[in-house]
Amino acid sequence: MPKTLTMRLDEETYQTFVRAAKAERRSLAKLVENAALQHLLESSFVDDAEMAEIASRPELVKRLQAGSRHARKRQGRFITSL
Repeated sequence: MPKTLTMRLDEETYQTFVRAAKAERRSLAKLVENAALQHLLESSFVDDAEMAEIASRPELVKRLQAGSRHARKRQGRFITSL
């Protein structure tokens, strides 16, 4: 079932979204939905080339696995922003 999301935008940001929606011949809601999903997919997942690069570095894989174990045990420090 579809859900409703309310957002507050400054006028300049709103107009940017409106112009982009018109250029793509989409509703404003659909433009925001697609842009948000695209951002999540691009920033949350590793593509095949990146995964091959990671897999080719055994020391990195070992460190990532150790970090994952620590995270599951809630050990260590977690950095939430750069």
